[in-house]
Amino acid sequence: MKLGIRYCNTGPFLQPERLVHLARKAEQIGAESLWTVEHVVVPKAYGSKYPYSADGKMAGPENAPIPDPLIWLTYAAGVTTRIKLATGILILPQRHPFYTAKQLATLDVLSGGRAILGVGIGWLEEEFRGLGVPWESRAERSEECIAALRSLWSEGASGFTGKHYAWNPVHSNPKPVQKPGVPIVIGGQVRATARRAARLGDGFFPARVDNLRELIDTLHRECAAIGRDPRTIELTTGIVGRIPTRDDLAELEALGIARVLVQLQDFSRDGVERSLERIGDELVS
Repeated sequence: MKLGIRYCNTGPFLQPERLVHLARKAEQIGAESLWTVEHVVVPKAYGSKYPYSADGKMAGPENAPIPDPLIWLTYAAGVTTRIKLATGILILPQRHPFYTAKQLATLDVLSGGRAILGVGIGWLEEEFRGLGVPWESRAERSEECIAALRSLWSEGASGFTGKHYAWNPVHSNPKPVQKPGVPIVIGGQVRATARRAARLGDGFFPARVDNLRELIDTLHRECAAIGRDPRTIELTTGIVGRIPTRDDLAELEALGIARVLVQLQDFSRDGVERSLERIGDELVS
């Protein structure tokens, strides 16, 4: 069982000293990975419903800073040596594959092969409208973008022909250290994301355990339908609102979960220290 820390690029961890403390302490206690979130903007008084809370709103005020996840992870890469660096998630259809391929490959090279690309299709319609990205086609764009990324990370020049993206052969360098590319983890809490993970993902990340059995069953059914071994898909989830117990981990491991993400509740420096030491002593050890 791997243990990761989420969501690291929020709250006080924008500040360099707090970022360094979190990243180094997490690595010291044996956490496997750091996971970040993304919104390029948060529209004022948005009406879209956030899918992971009862009131349909993200935690914290609308004007809370959300640093760019890839820049944050690159900074973290420079002050650590082993811990993996993950997006959980990057809103894939908002970004052109050229930029995403370049940025993730660069992070992977600079970190010595520690990048993980967690992706989602997004939930905040107003953000898409402001970017000029069609909301209705975001799932289709995401699937096409995954194929495009893998093409761009392949050796030599590559072309691509799709409905939303197309280009003649181009060179995209550097290539990721990890072969055949940065692992792509499909994030989401509905059955469509489980099916997408079965078809396209190196991993699957339902952020909560609420309907986990249903999603895993859907993943397995889709794998059976397309002839894929579901054991080739690494499963990640998270315990919300508290640090998990050993019993929690055992129960999740029995379901096939390979990684559990922990969200720190106390963002003070001392609180982070205590929480991570507890995770290291009670769970990692």
